[in-house]
Amino acid sequence: EVRLAESGGGLVQPGGSLRLSCATSGFTFDFYDMSWARQAPGKGLEWVASITTTGSTTHYADSVKGRFTISRDNAMKTLYLQLNSLKTEDTAMYYCANVLRPSPTMTPRGQGTQVTVSS
Repeated sequence: EVRLAESGGGLVQPGGSLRLSCATSGFTFDFYDMSWARQAPGKGLEWVASITTTGSTTHYADSVKGRFTISRDNAMKTLYLQLNSLKTEDTAMYYCANVLRPSPTMTPRGQGTQVTVSS
């Protein structure tokens, strides 16, 4: 069974930083491109960032480019997202996915981790 467990979210002030983690099991992690997506209240799932199997190539949504960094540790079967210079509009539930680009209608497998940016 594929399991994705996100963690690391929290309440942070604008300009602050967080590091999200996604622990995985049930599939061969280093065979899969991975991604992060987020969902704000009342909105659909928004793709945030992607990384290829070896970590050699990354892609970012324009809204987070230059502020967020996706990475992975294939030995630990874990995906990461470093969030810097956070803005109030980054407030959302964040999910990881074992696809390169999650569909806006995709149902996340994990429980997500909440990021709230507020002063």
